[in-house]
Amino acid sequence: MTFDRRRFVSRGLAAGVATAGLAAPLVARAQSATFTWKMTSAYPKGSPFYFDGPGSATDLAKRIDAMSGGRLKIQVFGAGELVPAFEGFDAVRAGTVEMNHANSYFWTGKTFAAQYFTAVPFGMNFQGMNGWFYDGGGIDLWNEVYEPFGMVAMPCGNTGVQMTGWFKKEIKTVADLKGLKMRIPGLAGKVYAALGVDVKVLPGGEIFPALERGVIDAAEFVGPFQDRRLGLQKAAKFYHTTGWHEPATVSELLVNKAAWQKLPKDLQAVVENAAAACNVISEGWCQKANSDAMEDLINNQKVIAKPLPDAVIKALRAETDKVLAEAIAKDPLTKKVHDSYKAFQAKYNRWSTYSETAYHNKVQA
Repeated sequence: MTFDRRRFVSRGLAAGVATAGLAAPLVARAQSATFTWKMTSAYPKGSPFYFDGPGSATDLAKRIDAMSGGRLKIQVFGAGELVPAFEGFDAVRAGTVEMNHANSYFWTGKTFAAQYFTAVPFGMNFQGMNGWFYDGGGIDLWNEVYEPFGMVAMPCGNTGVQMTGWFKKEIKTVADLKGLKMRIPGLAGKVYAALGVDVKVLPGGEIFPALERGVIDAAEFVGPFQDRRLGLQKAAKFYHTTGWHEPATVSELLVNKAAWQKLPKDLQAVVENAAAACNVISEGWCQKANSDAMEDLINNQKVIAKPLPDAVIKALRAETDKVLAEAIAKDPLTKKVHDSYKAFQAKYNRWSTYSETAYHNKVQA
């Protein structure tokens, strides 16, 4: 049998044209399909940074709408509108909503590994977290952790470093923590409890009245702008810095995986890029807002801001190591995430001694 090259080419071209003719309508349909999704938030309507403003949940929805040319519209619901504040995980898992905007450490009861994707005490700052997420395998691990739940996730905001909190009396020694009644949630609460703190968990709106009436002696919330908005400076004057417990607090965009897989690839890229934009934009907003608020608190409202003593920091670090060691001993996946996080942190810290740390210690000293 002889090989007729011209006939082979002509048949190949004809087949290619036919295939292209079939594929073109499919591509066109995919690019013209529209989607309307629901996104719940762990924070109420009107909350700066989280619900409204640059890099917030509503800003994310607007960016997705604009970048998709209106093909993907996100309806945003504040805490309590569709589901209670901390039930977004279950709502996305069940497919009741397609998205949730919150912080992954709210889900440590589902899987302790979720803690690492929001903030780890004595962990990485904003730059380090982004390095781990985008180039160090952090997002891949995040999705591995959520695979059994049928969800995918990505960073979509960051507060930067938070503050240790507000105290009616200055903390001078580790002994000052014993018996202290403090509003502090999550992993940091476990660490404080180990040092004798009477830990209280209160929603944001209840912190000021509790601190003012003496129901609690101290409270942690976010940072200067958010804390001032709650009026915490009117109930306590000692503002300890810098937040050892949340060096860079990440906002999480949680997506139902089945819904995600139905999106065309270009709309998946829109969501990913809009979330990445909000991740950077929100942190930039925090730097400006907190700078202004801190100046006001110190200069006009007689707030005394100072870091915790070294001995207290040392004790908190030791207890943090114990809590994390217990967690990774119980779960291989948490250990996998922990090992990746800590390995990247060690590498980033070595680099930072020549870059960010060197700059702040030498150039700005």
